[in-house]
Amino acid sequence: MGRRPLDIQHAKLTTHVVDFATLPALPKVDECFIALGTTIKVAGSQEAFRALDLKAVEAVALAVKRSGATKLGVVSAMGANTQSSVFYNRIKGEMEVSLARMGFKSLVIARPSLIDGDRAALGQAGRAGEGLGLKLARGLSPLLPANYRAIKASDIAHALIRHVKAGVPGVVTLMSGEMQGG
Repeated sequence: MGRRPLDIQHAKLTTHVVDFATLPALPKVDECFIALGTTIKVAGSQEAFRALDLKAVEAVALAVKRSGATKLGVVSAMGANTQSSVFYNRIKGEMEVSLARMGFKSLVIARPSLIDGDRAALGQAGRAGEGLGLKLARGLSPLLPANYRAIKASDIAHALIRHVKAGVPGVVTLMSGEMQGG
């Protein structure tokens, strides 16, 4: 499910383009993975950012819960905190608290640092300064604590899959260093 069609094709992948404000009933599911988000710059405003990174994520979580999901994995942000003075981190914190209150048997929250992935393959524009930041992060990686090293998107995905499948009851928060290396 997404806001636009993906350029990626795979026999086991079906993409459904939806309006997150009016989600249709979903088929029965046991677990769900949400990697939905944007930046304030791409969204165009704080309100638009909040609509996607909080409201749309909540809508998907509620829809899959109604469809039987007991396990949920979600990508958040390293600095997520409802009390943050940084708007981005505050919204991510609000999203985490909201999902935790929904009562999933198992909720796995991934808090990655700088994500090192191929945005072009997903039809996303490069972000100003991100390329330089990634080069610096890669060069300084041996000197940085694990939670502050750039992390591959595939490592985040593998860690989320592994932990959601394990189904540990309650809320599990995975910091970036715990997800390094898949």
